[in-house]
Amino acid sequence: MFVRILKMKLKPNEDKGLTRAVDQEIIPILKKFAGFAGEFTLVSKDKKEALGVTLWERQENFETYDHEESANVLKILGNYIEGKPAPQVYDVTHSTVETFPVRKAA
Repeated sequence: MFVRILKMKLKPNEDKGLTRAVDQEIIPILKKFAGFAGEFTLVSKDKKEALGVTLWERQENFETYDHEESANVLKILGNYIEGKPAPQVYDVTHSTVETFPVRKAA
């Protein structure tokens, strides 16, 4: 499994807007790609930073998405974040997560 993490600085009071945009706009885009395995959005307690974590079956699956749609996703994120997100990529070497409870935005 392959993971891409985006570290983002949120615009003031845009944590809920980001969460809605991920749910309503970004997830449908990601789901169009073979190998997409899931997504987590994490928002800091002070609501100043967020992490977007996407899970992919293989690096090649991510690279296809990155080439075809990541610019559009970054444009959507631009409404809610300041500056450019800092991407990092990782290989998953171990995980015990099978299901993860989530709190939906109000």
